[in-house]
Amino acid sequence: MSADQTSARDNAWIVGSVALTAGIFVVAAVVGLIVLPKLQPGFAPEGLWNTICAAAGFTRPAPKVSAIEPAYRTSNVVLTSDMLRHPSPQSIGHGATIAHECAICHGPTGVSRADSPNLAGQYAAAIYKELMDFHSGARINATMSPFAANLTEQDMMDVAVYYAYLPRLPGYHPNLPPSQPRIVISGAPLRGIAPCGSCHGTLDNKVGSPWLEGQPAAYIKAQLQAFASGTRRNDIGQQMRNIARSLTPEEINEAAEYYSSQPPTSALP
Repeated sequence: MSADQTSARDNAWIVGSVALTAGIFVVAAVVGLIVLPKLQPGFAPEGLWNTICAAAGFTRPAPKVSAIEPAYRTSNVVLTSDMLRHPSPQSIGHGATIAHECAICHGPTGVSRADSPNLAGQYAAAIYKELMDFHSGARINATMSPFAANLTEQDMMDVAVYYAYLPRLPGYHPNLPPSQPRIVISGAPLRGIAPCGSCHGTLDNKVGSPWLEGQPAAYIKAQLQAFASGTRRNDIGQQMRNIARSLTPEEINEAAEYYSSQPPTSALP
């Protein structure tokens, strides 16, 4: 065999080996950089390095996404346990002046004859929060929204402490008190519903939650239905929406009728 034949044969083996190696490399690159990453859930091409890391099985950092903003305004009021508890006489007096405009719906003494909420003796933090929400648009009402839009934050504080200063008076609800509904007294633990009194009681009150005794039944029922349907959504953390969605129509009626029939208890100092 001549040296030329041996050299040609060696060259053929070299060429074949190189071609085979190159083919294996191409196939491995396609499988490793395209096929395997695509088989991983949530794959999205984000550059060569991330693709190589994905092919090697390394966890890639989650892609940055912008926070999803709700299509409506939410309450941004921050409340504390001692907020508005020690108002000055000047603040109460200024609130009394502003409250003259509220008398047509909420009554001259803070007790309504028009199924509007009774405000006399209401927790100041609860009134302040709702006024702030009406002002910001987190809560919408055809009457209250335009009224609150013209108030400063100090005005809202003054109105709140004025009504909290007034004594709680019986509302105009002549119906006999019904028996205590289970949903009010013990809630519905299997459905994740706490007793109403755990937030709205006189002794056990969550900051920003109103007292309900003596409030108009029509008003309580309308607000529970609004929370359940999502048309009212200024509750912090969606706590009332989550509860109201789980209530039956019968439970809503029972709670409204029960609270409306109860005489208002004295406010906390």
